[in-house]
Amino acid sequence: MFNTLVAYLDSIKARDPAPRSRWEILLYPGLLAVGMHRVAHWLFEARLFFLARFINHLARFLTGIDIHPGATIGRHLFIDHGFGVVIGETAEIGDNVSIYQGVTLGGTDPANGIGGKRHPTLSNDVIVGSGAQILGPVIVNERARVGANAVVTKDVPEGAVMVGIPARSTLVDATEYAREFVPYGTPCCETFDPATQKVELLQCQLEQLQKQLAALIAEREAAIVDNDDEAPQRRKGSRNRA
Repeated sequence: MFNTLVAYLDSIKARDPAPRSRWEILLYPGLLAVGMHRVAHWLFEARLFFLARFINHLARFLTGIDIHPGATIGRHLFIDHGFGVVIGETAEIGDNVSIYQGVTLGGTDPANGIGGKRHPTLSNDVIVGSGAQILGPVIVNERARVGANAVVTKDVPEGAVMVGIPARSTLVDATEYAREFVPYGTPCCETFDPATQKVELLQCQLEQLQKQLAALIAEREAAIVDNDDEAPQRRKGSRNRA
């Protein structure tokens, strides 16, 4: 139990440069919310729904984070700051997921009034930026990143970076960035700031276009060199035939 807690605290410290020690992380509202959810979820599975809801409401009062007792959460969920985060009943969250303040994992309202899988599934290593909304039973696949204030209503491919309303994949692919963790879900540059999201994304797209242009120029130059090398041989062959 102690080793599990230490590993959890270390995983948060690896994703957040602010805390100076593990003791400081123990005061994080996201840590308290997830811990209380573990208790509420155990009560929910035991069909003690009233007690589960009571723990849920107490956690929301103390932290401003609302996690339905029915939600399934994996290892090392990091809710940074956390105020205003809402996670619905049938949401499923994998391991090492990072969620920022104001995120909603919301559900769809079934027309027939019968509940089912109506909230998102976040796979391992997903990052969801502040204010993002992921709605319905969509799947956000591994290592995907959802930018700040994006609204996701469709499945997200593995390693994709989603921005906008409705969210769409950018030219930036998370697999092209070697850094282990990038905050706010949009790995555009080392100094990314949600307040300048559009500028950062344009810079990312410009870099991608520059790389593609450089590759095309190099390919064209190589073709010109090959043609120049072949030209003397063609002229020599013409004189021999003459």
